[in-house]
Amino acid sequence: MNEKSKGRKHLEHPINYHLIKKEKHTGARLGKLETPNGTFETPMFMPVGTQATVKAMSPEELKKIGAGVILSNTYHLWLRPGSDLIEEAGGLHKFMNWDQGILTDSGGFQVFSLADSREITEEGVHFRSHLDGSKLFLTPEKSIQIQNELGSDIMMSFDECPPFDESYDYMKKSIERTTRWAERGLNAHNNWEKQGLFGIVQGGGYKDLRLQHVRDLTSMDFSGYSIGGLSVGETHEEMYEVLDYLTPELPEDKTRYLMGVGTPAALIESVIRGVDIFDCVLPTRIARNGTAMTSQGRVVIKNAVHARDWGPLDPKCDCDTCQNYSRGYLRHLIKTDEILGMRLISIHNLRFLIHLMEQVREAIREDNLLEFKEAFFEEYGYNEPNARTF
Repeated sequence: MNEKSKGRKHLEHPINYHLIKKEKHTGARLGKLETPNGTFETPMFMPVGTQATVKAMSPEELKKIGAGVILSNTYHLWLRPGSDLIEEAGGLHKFMNWDQGILTDSGGFQVFSLADSREITEEGVHFRSHLDGSKLFLTPEKSIQIQNELGSDIMMSFDECPPFDESYDYMKKSIERTTRWAERGLNAHNNWEKQGLFGIVQGGGYKDLRLQHVRDLTSMDFSGYSIGGLSVGETHEEMYEVLDYLTPELPEDKTRYLMGVGTPAALIESVIRGVDIFDCVLPTRIARNGTAMTSQGRVVIKNAVHARDWGPLDPKCDCDTCQNYSRGYLRHLIKTDEILGMRLISIHNLRFLIHLMEQVREAIREDNLLEFKEAFFEEYGYNEPNARTF
């Protein structure tokens, strides 16, 4: 760590985590995430708004279902419409009419998953835009600059996200470079009064590399810590094994963010292992295909069995969709490719996960999270042979 980074140790962060209680029988934590645009109870699920919008949802609808912090994507907004334009509009909050928390990722995952012709150097990553093939160069400093212009509450460090099963030698070099990139990002960040910055722990399935990366990043005193490189093709058992040894090593007074996880089972299991916040595109993505998460399990609304079903999508759900529309009507909308069907199921799926986390928080308060998990899994159908993960 250089002298500039050392001098930043113990700074006042605009993003703070307050631990309320720990569940007696697990590693689950009940807490509050404090941001410049609101304080939110954790554990919490965050809807994904890649292009400065949660697909098919208005900000007013998001508030009604209980959303607190939402995500936007640095890479996509850099390309369209441009972070300078969003800054001119007054920042991302004003641009998208969202006055609560916003988290932006670093753009690193998209560079490695979407872009063509990548070339990783110590300085940064050369690649071609997935939109028009134009040559682009993203560095840790540039990622921070873009996020400073976007004005999100929580920013992510620029990192490489290698495949979970990448070779040990490559992974070791990768996390060491990501550590250097993280320090460069810290030094480039120029809006500490209003924007927090999280470090991202990588290391694949290698325990010693994960723990090394935790030690390296926690020495820099980020506003919080993200766990990256999971939910990228590894088994659930492999993911939970990483969380079992990793989360206890993260600071107790900082938010723990598991990136890209959004199935009900994974949310509950990860909370049990000490994770605080989550995000995933899954609920809105499957909604656009007519698939719903319900208290009785996964429902594919296109199936003929729903054609004359005049009951709600989920009788236990309090969302507008379930209070006002039948399965039969939803099936008609999805079968005819009507936008309203995609919107209504998106509203339900997001409310389902947000409500699930409300129930999880209550279970932590009552010290009965394991009993809640058992009952939820049984009703949802996770104990059935070949049960779907969502």
